[in-house]
Amino acid sequence: MLIEESEYMGKPMLVLKNDDKDRFPFSFGLAKAKKVLEAVEDIKKFVEKHDVPKE
Repeated sequence: MLIEESEYMGKPMLVLKNDDKDRFPFSFGLAKAKKVLEAVEDIKKFVEKHDVPKE
């Protein structure tokens, strides 16, 4: 995973990409980053509950 900082309308953004060729990166700003940090344990539980191992 590649993680880059960017800017949108003068605001800092974090951009998560699978690789350099990722056509649909996941990006968010400071406010959403704070929400993610507050909920990180619940997000981990969600992933553990719903992540199905690939065969």
